Amino acid sequence: MKSINSNERKVVNIKTATFTPYDKEATGETGTSYIKLNPDMDQDIGFYIYKMEPGASSTPHRHGGAEEFYVIEGELKDNDGTVYSAGDVVWLAPGTEHNSYSENGCTVAVFSQGPEETPT
Repeated sequence: MKSINSNERKVVNIKTATFTPYDKEATGETGTSYIKLNPDMDQDIGFYIYKMEPGASSTPHRHGGAEEFYVIEGELKDNDGTVYSAGDVVWLAPGTEHNSYSENGCTVAVFSQGPEETPT
């Protein structure tokens, strides 16, 4: 079996890693950040770790493909009042529109099939 070269693997620990803040000018979000290891995938496509500071909210968006996420810690509340807690695994269908808020902050593992769009 061939060994994995150092340029073929990235490892970070979400407890100690530096998260990249979302660009407020591009997204309108403050207090949100992410870790994305795959340099060949667009920012919000594929797998990434999403973090919301206390009081942060996402901008309203529509999913271009299905989204699945696992709440690692904290709570996330959707605009329809649904609360997702640590340990919850969630699937949202393609075309789903929502935005989320976290009163006390949260960390979420996300897999997104397609790009997000702004609802019309």
